[in-house]
Parts: sequence; C-alpha cells; structure tokens
Amino acid sequence: MTTRGGTLHAPAGHRATEHEHPPARLPLVVYVLALGTFLMGTTEFVVAGLLPEIASEVHVTVARAGLLITVFAVGMIVGAPLMAMLTLRLPKRWTLVLALGIFAAGHVIVALASSFALILAARFLTALATGAFWAVGNVVATRAAGPAASSRALGTVGAGAMLANVVGVPLGTFAGQLMGWRGPFWALAVLGAAAMVFIARQVPHDTQDDQTVSIRSELSALRSARLWLVLAACMTTTGGVLSTYTYISPLLTDRAHLAGALVPLVLVGFGIGALAGFLVGGRLGDHRPYLTAITAPAVTTVLLAGLCLLSG
Repeated sequence: MTTRGGTLHAPAGHRATEHEHPPARLPLVVYVLALGTFLMGTTEFVVAGLLPEIASEVHVTVARAGLLITVFAVGMIVGAPLMAMLTLRLPKRWTLVLALGIFAAGHVIVALASSFALILAARFLTALATGAFWAVGNVVATRAAGPAASSRALGTVGAGAMLANVVGVPLGTFAGQLMGWRGPFWALAVLGAAAMVFIARQVPHDTQDDQTVSIRSELSALRSARLWLVLAACMTTTGGVLSTYTYISPLLTDRAHLAGALVPLVLVGFGIGALAGFLVGGRLGDHRPYLTAITAPAVTTVLLAGLCLLSG
C-alpha cells in the first residue's frame, strides 16, 4: 500500500526476514511523533467527557453536541488522504509543522467561539490537520524505524493517542468540569504550538527518493480489492468502539447511574487498555500480523455486545 510519499512496506532488497532482528530501541523521532498524536488523541476524545457542559453553554442537546465528535471523525477521514496528496511534494517535516499550526489555530477558534456552527467548523478544520499529521507521521515513523521494526513504530506512534486517554482526556475532562470546558482547548492550542518546534528539529529532511513519487502512483493503491477489505474491517471495528465512546459520559451517568465525578476514572481505564493494546499489538504485529488482526476485532465485538446487554 502506498501513502504520502512512498510504500509502507519495505523497499525491494530490504525486506525484513525471519532472521532479521528488530532494533532494541526506536529512533527518537518516533517518540516525537507519538507526542504529536498524544495531543491529537486528546482533542479527539476530550469532548466525550465534556458533552454535557458544552451542550449546556451553547444551548444544544447532548445528542447534537455529539456532532462535535462526528464532524471530527469525518474531517480525519477526508483529511488523511486528501491532505496527504495535496502536500505530496511538500517536505514531510514542513507538512507536519503546518498541520500542527492549523491544529493550534483551530483550538483557539473553539476556545473563543460562542456559536455552535463555528465550533463545528473549527473542529472540522482541526480534524483535517490531524488526519494529515497521522498520515504523514506514520510514514516518517516506519521509514525511520526500518522494516524490521515498522509495526512497533506504528504501534508507538498510535500509542501516543491512546496515552491521551490515560492522561490527556481525564485531565482535560476534570479541568473542563472544574474551570469550564474552554480551558482544555486553550491548553491544547499552546501545546500544539510548542510541538511545532520539536517536530521541526527532529524530523529529518526528505531523501531524493521521497521527492519522486507521483499522485498517480499514490492513487494506484486504491485499485486493490484487498486494500478496501482491510479498510472496511478497520472502519467497522473502530466505528463500533468510537460510537460507544462518543456517548460514554451519558452512558455512565444516565444509564449506569454513576456519579459524574467517576467519568474521568472510567476514561483512564479505557485509555490504559487502549495504550496496552497498541504497544502489545505493535510488537505482535511484527511477528503474527494476521493472528493479531483477527483476534483484536473478535474480542472487541464480544465486549461491545456485552455493553449493549449490561449497560444498566
């Protein structure tokens, strides 16, 4: 599969084999990219813990406020492939810096806006930047780690977003409930601007090979039926989890009758599980990719069915 400047698999002659051992440590740039996904994971999910507060202030129902998460998801779906192609000839380092700049600006707009429509538009803009960052950042991480550790690198970058559920989302939810929901958005704007400096310093310059990929070669991957099958599997599994997570706050307080103060603790529990899954799945993916890819959604399906039956 090709994406944003090259294939995700190793080039010919450099594929990992069963005798090739992965490096003990990943390059520093992988962890810097994980920091970026930490910020983006926080902004994606922190709204779930603040839906009642946001809905009350902008005078909409909680169900309608859930569109703030939906529109973010749509923006990421559009942003990842579209922004990756539009910036195909732009150096990856500056694409990542630009994405973080738009990310910070979007949060400033949300923090200042009083109109629900404007907040929705700012969330969509932020999601476009987030999709671009994830698409480009994953390619940068896998290339920096090499074919023998590419799955672990992807797991580490993705774990940044899951760490957001352990630290960023609960803290943001707690701060939003204590001081007002706009506070976490101001904090994310400042942190996004600071992350631009780290990305500019740590992401290496593109090589000559990175500059020669055409949009036609990028689009050629879309002719693969196997690719669409994989995307469909990812969509249904992730969609099921995020549909539940979007309304986790009213599910816990209205359905399960838990106190609102306990919502951040449940978010921490979700985040710990997601973080562990990304890290363990990343390591297993380098050795047992098919078994890992089949087991994870199977277990997820069972758990979501249990939630439907036992949420009360």
